[in-house]
Amino acid sequence: MGLFDVFKGGGGGLAKHAARVANKRAQQHERRESIHVLASDGSDEALRALLTRFTIRVDPSITDGEEKNAAFLGVVQNGEAALGPVRDFLDASDTLAWPLKILKEIQSEGEVTTTLLELLAKMETEYERDPQKKIDVIASFEERKDPRIVEAVTRFLELEPLTQAFLREESVRVRIRMLDGYIERNWTFGDVKDEASKKMPTGYTLGKKGEVRKK
Repeated sequence: MGLFDVFKGGGGGLAKHAARVANKRAQQHERRESIHVLASDGSDEALRALLTRFTIRVDPSITDGEEKNAAFLGVVQNGEAALGPVRDFLDASDTLAWPLKILKEIQSEGEVTTTLLELLAKMETEYERDPQKKIDVIASFEERKDPRIVEAVTRFLELEPLTQAFLREESVRVRIRMLDGYIERNWTFGDVKDEASKKMPTGYTLGKKGEVRKK
């Protein structure tokens, strides 16, 4: 099932408006009217249709931005009723920006973190040609504080890149979180243990093989 199959509007009068919102060749005033109708309807079908506005881009860019903002406000005004459609859209969409922006308006910070963690849990660690969405999800955790994040993100980090990141990292707090991950997984610094030893924060040392020890 494709993205438009998941988010197209229901039958009856909504079908016309659902088609307009997702059609970049539709007249501007018609799309705006349909955005208003769908937002006012507020049903599950209407909200799913309204979200398809974020899947197209129209010219000029100022019009595109205005219409997307109108769609954003239209979804947000429906509060918790929009959660199901938005979460499904987040799963199916190639981008994170707009659904995440909506979730921040209708969920608490902890709930948004949970939603993002659930999304990340569905993603694979194997190579993919376009990993941008995965990268965006992981990057979204940078300013979030939740004990579940480190474990969820670590499986996407290979040892070598993580080691290089540790050697470059200036934040003691971040290095400590990395080292705790090394301890949990019995990872070592191997050939770069001498360099890594210079970056050890207070309370951490390295063994002969580069294994991390916590005092």
